[in-house]
Amino acid sequence: MLWLGIIATESTDSFSSEHTSRFLYPFFHFLLGLDPFRFEIVNHYLRKTGHFVGYFTGSLILFGAWRATLPLPLSPRWAVRWAAIAFFMTALVASLDEWHQSYIPSRTGTWHDVVLDSSAALMAQIVIFLFIRWRMRRSGKS
Repeated sequence: MLWLGIIATESTDSFSSEHTSRFLYPFFHFLLGLDPFRFEIVNHYLRKTGHFVGYFTGSLILFGAWRATLPLPLSPRWAVRWAAIAFFMTALVASLDEWHQSYIPSRTGTWHDVVLDSSAALMAQIVIFLFIRWRMRRSGKS
């Protein structure tokens, strides 16, 4: 619920590029001497990185939640069911977030961000799978 609250809060007018730039530009100008044009580029990539990190994290959280909620026989550490539910729920949140932003004048809701966010969710599931597989091999439980 906390993750959803953060996503919903960041989706408001207060976190639009216009508003956050007022605080970030002076910081980056002082720290790195960025001019307004270069700051726009840096700001764009910072915002996209924020998307990726936020939805990657959400996908991790949802995997853990579904693993705890839908236990399977023999207590596997990873199941495609948990990964798929976590991925699709994260993609749904991304879609709803962008839809919500399309109604806010200072925001833009784009399918590009849904693809980025869903890619982050998929990457999180791949990382979980590989990490669990690595730990099992390391402990000798292939």
